[in-house]
Amino acid sequence: MTDEPQHADEPDPLHLRPEGVSDDAVAAVGKMNEAVEMIERARGHLYAFHQMTGYADELLDDVIDGLRRTGHPEVADRIDQELIGLNVIAGRWTFQVVEEYDDGYYRTFCDLDTAVRDAVVGGRRHVMEAEAKERRRTRGRPGHAARPRETDDPR
Repeated sequence: MTDEPQHADEPDPLHLRPEGVSDDAVAAVGKMNEAVEMIERARGHLYAFHQMTGYADELLDDVIDGLRRTGHPEVADRIDQELIGLNVIAGRWTFQVVEEYDDGYYRTFCDLDTAVRDAVVGGRRHVMEAEAKERRRTRGRPGHAARPRETDDPR
């Protein structure tokens, strides 16, 4: 006999498909979730672009110093005048690109993801994945619990 509540091996109700929602509807919401995950990855790459560009720009200070110290002031001046402070896109540094992406496309994408989930599955997240977990796990087997217990191994 166990002290675990009877429902401990049942999925969280927040991940259950609402009554009357079709397989096709769950699949469409799942595809929207997949699209959001791709956008999150793209956003991460955009932030990496922002950080790497900024770091490369900071490295140019050392390049300029080294060129001047080694007798190449004209090429150092050229980097200083032509490259330092140069916009990466017309009128924008990378922080502005990130801000515009976040405030426009990314925010709209996230808002519509929420709208889709609210309209189709009552705001529930990862219904398709939760159903896949239920199909694939072995009930009662260690590491296959439906949801975490306080004493669960993280598997």
